[in-house]
Amino acid sequence: MDRPWYKFYQENVPHSFNYSKIPLFSLLDRTADQFPDAVAMSFFGKKIRYRELQSQTRKMADALFHLGVRKGDRVAIMLPNCPQTVIAYFGALRLGAIVVNTNPLYVEREMIHQFNDAGAETLITLDLFYEKSKNTMKQTRLKRIIFTGIQDFLPFILKILYPLKAKKQKQWVEIPQEGGVFKWLYLMKVANERFEDEQVNSDEVALFQYTGGTTGVAKGVMLTHHNLVSNAYQVRLWIPQAVEGEEKALAVLPFFHVYGMTTAMNLPVLIAAEMILIPRFEVKQILQVIQKEHPTIFPGVPTMYQAINMVEGVDKFNLSSVKYCISGAAPLPLEVMKRFKALTGAKLVEGYGLTEASPVTHANPLEGVIKEGSIGIPFPDTDSKIIDLETGEDLPVGQVGELCVKGPQVMKGYWNMQEETREVLTEDGWLKTGDIARMDEDGYFFIVDRKKDMIIAGGYNIYPRDIDEVLFTHPKVRDAVAVGVPDPYRGETVKAFVVLKPGETATEEEIIDYCRERLAKYKVPTLVEFRDELPKSMVGKILRKVLREEEIKKSQQQKEA
Repeated sequence: MDRPWYKFYQENVPHSFNYSKIPLFSLLDRTADQFPDAVAMSFFGKKIRYRELQSQTRKMADALFHLGVRKGDRVAIMLPNCPQTVIAYFGALRLGAIVVNTNPLYVEREMIHQFNDAGAETLITLDLFYEKSKNTMKQTRLKRIIFTGIQDFLPFILKILYPLKAKKQKQWVEIPQEGGVFKWLYLMKVANERFEDEQVNSDEVALFQYTGGTTGVAKGVMLTHHNLVSNAYQVRLWIPQAVEGEEKALAVLPFFHVYGMTTAMNLPVLIAAEMILIPRFEVKQILQVIQKEHPTIFPGVPTMYQAINMVEGVDKFNLSSVKYCISGAAPLPLEVMKRFKALTGAKLVEGYGLTEASPVTHANPLEGVIKEGSIGIPFPDTDSKIIDLETGEDLPVGQVGELCVKGPQVMKGYWNMQEETREVLTEDGWLKTGDIARMDEDGYFFIVDRKKDMIIAGGYNIYPRDIDEVLFTHPKVRDAVAVGVPDPYRGETVKAFVVLKPGETATEEEIIDYCRERLAKYKVPTLVEFRDELPKSMVGKILRKVLREEEIKKSQQQKEA
């Protein structure tokens, strides 16, 4: 089969990624040796160079070792995007420990479940989370907590002003000297930067990345050093024009999410790029940072690009430094892509991945044919196929079925979940993604929808993404999502949740009529609900399942009334 542009990327990859048979922290060492004076991280004006980052990670490994952490132990990192996150991450890996990425917004119940499941004995977190961390310690195997503060890596002036602001906002926390509690700055002050790395094989687990919390019990995805190194190289090869030591990456995707970890941290480290660390996405701040710091690489999600598109007066900002953008985590509406390209001149393409694949498996070529609505072609050394939803047999070009992938980035399995692992990972290494897709004659893949999101109304299979795309083209709509809701006659019916642009008004009938002109009759929403905002994950993915659960609960209450 002739696949345009696929051959180009395959020819630029050393056979079978032989160079990825190394531990992940070796990427940092390679970069620090070749580009010691290149800026590794900038944080509110504070610059840290690669030689210093290398030294800091070795000191962190030494500090952890003297606290009793050994190879194979679990180290939970619960931090926003700040220098400490990168230092703790690579420091723990140097020791041969397994990193457990943890969302800083987790409440105690979620922390307790994750830490107990992973067997975490060490937590590195912010002083702002002192109370919930100490409470969690009592109900888990945690032996030690290392507390740090945002102020620890601020420039001199901001470091002086931060305590005053924090105390005024009642966010200042004094960490007491007590059992199991340690301060980051003290540990790093006495640690030895000449720590000798543990011998770590590339097939050993580097990370427990939890997924599926919104669809049931969260599962710990076991990602090896080989998985993560391979995916970093795969993403790098998708940007062949990137010049080592000269790029800047806007690191606003959270590092505790696998997408941000690979594209905004591991990739920049691989290519000696400067990570511009942003703890949280605030659109006006992002515009100011782009104009001031001139990032060239901006991995993101559709809601980030859409937020930038919608800012009044955005044309006044100079965003021309941005050159390469891969959008993931959710479908990229065509209108969002066109508008962002017009504003910046950047190449913005839709990609695809999942936690179980480290996470990226497909993307449209930044140089080559970009197909609207497509997730693109498989990454180098990645195989993809479509199988029948019932029989599991391979399907020909154009047929719709479940997308399966196979490659060096595919996980080792789920931690302590052998049955769940067997359900998605075949003996010969194929990962069943749970996404419904098709492949065209050029080898480009198109996600039709999530298997679990498919709406069955009156016997028809309806894929919400078809409806989402139409809703996004409405001139008054800022954000939208279609959901299957209970219906006594059709089993399910389509309901659209819509967020209008500022100052706009619309009626339910107006939205339905608009869809009726552009969709088959059985796909047209029968219900429309206007909201000020839609529920989203930390990376901006619309939580369709949350809306569906709300509707199911509402339906049950109506039946009981």
